[in-house]
Amino acid sequence: MQLTWLDSNSWLIDIAGQRILLDPWLTGSLIFGNLPWLFKGDKCNQRPIPENIDLILLSQGLEDHAHPPTLQQLDKTIPVAGSPSAAKVAQQLGYTHVTALAHGETFTLANKVQIKATPGSPIGPQVVENGYIFKDLDAGTTLYYEPHGYHSPSLKEEAPVDAVITPIIDLGLPLVGPIIKGTKSALELAKMVQPQVMLPTAAGGDVVYEGLLASLLRASGTVGEFRSLLQQNNLSARVIDPKPGEAFELQLEKRALV
Repeated sequence: MQLTWLDSNSWLIDIAGQRILLDPWLTGSLIFGNLPWLFKGDKCNQRPIPENIDLILLSQGLEDHAHPPTLQQLDKTIPVAGSPSAAKVAQQLGYTHVTALAHGETFTLANKVQIKATPGSPIGPQVVENGYIFKDLDAGTTLYYEPHGYHSPSLKEEAPVDAVITPIIDLGLPLVGPIIKGTKSALELAKMVQPQVMLPTAAGGDVVYEGLLASLLRASGTVGEFRSLLQQNNLSARVIDPKPGEAFELQLEKRALV
């Protein structure tokens, strides 16, 4: 399994010979609701759009996961799978093969990769977006992704999970509280699914943010502090701090069958 972090929540996942583009923001600015004065993100280094993509996978319908300028640039014949709100965005942009995944539903790619939707981030009072569990159907290795640190208790049934991509740094707003749950949530996840490897997402990267909302955001925690926290709790997961744009092979040990 090879991973490439493309800043923010964007990842390229090479698994079982399939290339999955996850929550891509690769071109243009990141703006919510066409309000750049409120929030605007720009990449310091524009990422080239990867070639030979087998699937676009979207966890949420919001702009930082289903980024319209990026999706407009990609080939509309590439299959898309996503949460119901994300699937709606892809359909409106003209994608021809779109699958909406409700919680618990699975999508199988080329009979090689199974992707299962799990409950993820709550967006408003009635919408809960998606996390995903990827499984290499030949090797049996698994990867879990949820970009805001909301991890369903149902994940206990999936344990152990070999690798997880999740925030490990908290991001919050004064009076509002956390909008991305990092340290505590990631520690609970590590206890729940016993991963071999943990990878941070959402924070950092080669990105500059501006606007009223960006000026109010407060981050707390570091990768080093989280590594120490794992050790204090006798958890053996390795934390990899990826460099944006650099592909790396995920070294996973074969687990003994119970």
